[in-house]
Amino acid sequence: MKLTLTEKLINSSLVEGNLERGTRIGIKPDQALMHDLNAMMTYLALEALDLDKIKIDLAVQYIDHNMIQADFKNDDDHRYIQDITSKLGITTARPGSGICHQLHLEHWGVPGKSLIGGDSHTVAAGGIGMLSIGVGGFDSAMVLAGETFYFTMPKIVKVELDGKLPPFVSAKNIILEVLRRIGVKGGIGKILEYTGSGVKTLNVAERSTITNMGQETGATTSVFPSDENTRKWLRAYGREKDYTPISADKDATYDEVIKINLSELEPLIALPHLPENVVPVSEVAGTKIDQVMIGSCTNTALNDVLSVANILDGNTVHKDVDAGLYPSTRTVIREAMARGAFDKIAASGFRLFEAVCGGCNGNGFAPKTDGVSLRTTPRNFYGRTGTKSAKVYLCSPEVAAASALTGVITDPRTLNVSPVEYELPEKFIDDYNIFIEPSSSPEDIVIRRGPNIKPVPEMKPMENILSGVTLLKLDNDVTTDHICPAGANFLPIRSNIPELSKYGFNVVDESFPERAKKSGGGFIVAGSNYGQGSSREQAAMVPRYLGVKAVIAKSFARLHLANMSNWGILPLTFVNEDDYNKISKDDVLSIDVSSLVEGKIYSLINETSNVTIKVSSPVSQDELEYVKAGGRINLVKEKISKDKKYEQ
Repeated sequence: MKLTLTEKLINSSLVEGNLERGTRIGIKPDQALMHDLNAMMTYLALEALDLDKIKIDLAVQYIDHNMIQADFKNDDDHRYIQDITSKLGITTARPGSGICHQLHLEHWGVPGKSLIGGDSHTVAAGGIGMLSIGVGGFDSAMVLAGETFYFTMPKIVKVELDGKLPPFVSAKNIILEVLRRIGVKGGIGKILEYTGSGVKTLNVAERSTITNMGQETGATTSVFPSDENTRKWLRAYGREKDYTPISADKDATYDEVIKINLSELEPLIALPHLPENVVPVSEVAGTKIDQVMIGSCTNTALNDVLSVANILDGNTVHKDVDAGLYPSTRTVIREAMARGAFDKIAASGFRLFEAVCGGCNGNGFAPKTDGVSLRTTPRNFYGRTGTKSAKVYLCSPEVAAASALTGVITDPRTLNVSPVEYELPEKFIDDYNIFIEPSSSPEDIVIRRGPNIKPVPEMKPMENILSGVTLLKLDNDVTTDHICPAGANFLPIRSNIPELSKYGFNVVDESFPERAKKSGGGFIVAGSNYGQGSSREQAAMVPRYLGVKAVIAKSFARLHLANMSNWGILPLTFVNEDDYNKISKDDVLSIDVSSLVEGKIYSLINETSNVTIKVSSPVSQDELEYVKAGGRINLVKEKISKDKKYEQ
């Protein structure tokens, strides 16, 4: 049987099920990745489960998200993380060493292996030939505890790249072209597999830019083959021993094919407020801007920084533009400094920030009121920057740098700048000392715990009859940023669900938390692709804590759907999508769920209008059992308790 690269990668970790599309399969991952923002819930869950040591080959913790230490909260979280990881057997990067996805690519990514990460952009590791999937914090906890990770076997889309990118048209434009074609829902239930002669023209960092932002299509993950360029990358980081060539068999069968001629691509840009709103830069050239942010896990590898320095060299940022650079890792900083690139960027008037996520998730560098911000980040969701009224455009580093100089959206090809050809270094600076190995005496560690760190709230089992008011009626493409806000004001309280819940749906309706509490909970109704975006399980935990019993939508994003099941919110979909129009905000709904069965059709009663609506749940029987129990944590606790009694 001829296999795709995707099928080979899944097969290498498969422990349950087979490669039949649409069926539930289970894998045992080789590696796990966590960062400080989402991992707090991972470790709080593991403490609740009384795990004393991880049960996976390798787990690496990064501290790169909550880096603004405006008070004690973030630093307290970091001390807690450093203690508990050392105790559990997890390698940890020092705070501010770099952005987790780029650091993992540099130091730990291994072709042919599988990686589960507590962040949606874990898929970046697909650029080095890994099967990498983003999950919520509780699924991360389960992976660390040695449990099987389950997901639906996706369809496989062949993205065939031919030709070579023209000057000033970098890899970001490839994934923007994919988004232009298939949108933010076109990848749901699919894996994007890149093939073709154009692949060999892209280095691992460029490939990672593409796989990283593939998350914005809704895809489970994206993958590139491991080839000679992969070997060069690993050799440059002193890891050639980790190299394994892996690619699709000739004549492998794909479910869909997308063909892109790289030679024909031009600079592209995504308009506010979704990554799918992609047009050629030429269509919006001349639009006045207020801010430029170059950074995030998507676009500040060394090749990006050198390209930006080449455009800025000898020039000055426009007087009306506030421009900033977030480099991806400490290695990138040191390599850029050695080549004089940082001096050129600083001399132009750019602000130079830490190697952290920073402004990407609104944790600093927020735009002004009504500001137009050009960003190289993967997302431009409404309110994500921390400024609700901001208009964010997504573009390549070259477009961002050119626009910073002119003060308007600018095609870099119109500037009088000669292109530079990037060559991967023979050897990168060795920065392994950023990592702290776990303790050899874990029993001696006392975990430091700040006052903002609260235990996981107890979740009661689901009732047989769910009834309540429709708290919100929402449109399509509701993001996790809508549900649980990003930004410097809210990220430090992600480990404190009672406090965080006060801001649920803050950018949609500030009255939601109070109304939900007063009504004793209820329902949320939404359009298609509910919960797209990040892996933050707080976007499920906050509504659950406020009493939301079910979300009825036309469809759900994969990652958020898993988080809802894990934390005991019942996901329901309309059998007839037009029935979405039969429910209004404040309508009273009820549904009998005394028998939760996979695939069953239920009658949802709109008590206000006396209308019956047919719904079903899109999750598996196992996940329905999680919901029925009030959340997966309750079932796992019960299992561990029984195992301990049996051992005694």
